Amino acid sequence: MTKLTIIGGGMAGSEAAWQAAQAGQPVRLIEMRPQVETFAHRTGHLAEMVCSNSFRSDDDEQNAVGLLHWEMRAASSLIMEMADAHKLPAGGALAVDRDAFAEAVTARLTAHPLIEIEAGEITALPESGPTIIATGPLTGGALARAIAEEAGQDSLAFFDAIAPIVYADSIDMDVAWRQSRYDKGDTLEEREAYINCPMTKDQYEAFIDALLAADKTEFKEGETATYFDGCLPIEVMAERGRETLRHGPMKPVGLTNPHDPQTKAWAVVQLRRDNALGTLYNIVGFQTKMKYGAQTSVFKKIPGLENASFARLGGIHRNTFINSPTLLDDQMRLRSKPHIRFAGQITGVEGYVESAAMGLLAGRLASAELRGEALPEIPHVTAMGALVTHITGGAEAKTFQPMNVNFGLFPPVEGLKGGRRGRKDRYKAYTDRAKAAWSDWIAPGLKAAQ
Repeated sequence: MTKLTIIGGGMAGSEAAWQAAQAGQPVRLIEMRPQVETFAHRTGHLAEMVCSNSFRSDDDEQNAVGLLHWEMRAASSLIMEMADAHKLPAGGALAVDRDAFAEAVTARLTAHPLIEIEAGEITALPESGPTIIATGPLTGGALARAIAEEAGQDSLAFFDAIAPIVYADSIDMDVAWRQSRYDKGDTLEEREAYINCPMTKDQYEAFIDALLAADKTEFKEGETATYFDGCLPIEVMAERGRETLRHGPMKPVGLTNPHDPQTKAWAVVQLRRDNALGTLYNIVGFQTKMKYGAQTSVFKKIPGLENASFARLGGIHRNTFINSPTLLDDQMRLRSKPHIRFAGQITGVEGYVESAAMGLLAGRLASAELRGEALPEIPHVTAMGALVTHITGGAEAKTFQPMNVNFGLFPPVEGLKGGRRGRKDRYKAYTDRAKAAWSDWIAPGLKAAQ
């Protein structure tokens, strides 16, 4: 049989390889690491998580990303199976032990008899043979230039940031405390999944002053700093107004400080467990473009982190993506070279789950095409369908930018109340409709993918 080549072993490439191989399709999976390192990666494992360790909300009735989790599980997703196997307490979110997760994904793919894994960098677009490009936001420079040349336009780009990670034993628990917001979670461990550092008004104001004055990474001449709104550096948020952080990642609501239960914190910094041992915690929402020296100085102004030791400091990197609405057809194929499909963040979806979901679809579409089959149209009312519709024609090409899955991408359900009062019923209607449609779509190919 003809081999399907998949370039890139991140979330999308790993899921695409698994889906295609489970359907009986031989796969050649090419990953440039560990031969070629990147700014953000630390290992040579497939599906390594770099920005965060969270898959976000796991609520499949009131949250669009939770619905996407459900759809992926129904399609026998490797990424979701391994996330569930290595999950960490995180309230209502699905957070994972990032190293154990990546090791497990790598082991499963390596052991699959139809998957051949090859280390090396691809620098040009393949001229023939079925291919999925899933190289992600850190696509190698030569391949990125080849893609831009084929597209007939400059690469679109924005800047993405990662948050720092702190050693748990360096956090002062006489100041900080463990609690998930609103005590969310079914078990004590889940209800204590976050470490919280409180700030008074004066401490918050001093923190904002230090944040705004800190040395930041400078961009190269000619580069424009365009950020994805869901991953803004904290300095950029602070520049939008001194209260922005207090109403964003540092909001003090749903939390009670057991050290001083009568005093309401003015702001709260949350840290989420980053590994199963509980030895590492990442600072939630604290993506940053501060220089390393400035980071340690500013972050140690946070009460409870005065003596913090950092396993990793934050950073910023260029994140490229293609203008998918103009370049891809509804099968995720490059219009000018239809033997090539794109999947993952390079298509303009944002987030680990969304990237893996597009890999899932690309793997299934490619393997079906190689079998001479035509899959039914992906239902637009599903989370999968809403995403793929958005990137392949639903979005306005002139203003196209990375997008998380959200209910705004779904066709409306008629006859439901609008506004806040009707939101709960509306979201439940969206998810019920999506689950029924996805179950119908996935059923014919489910046996082959298990």
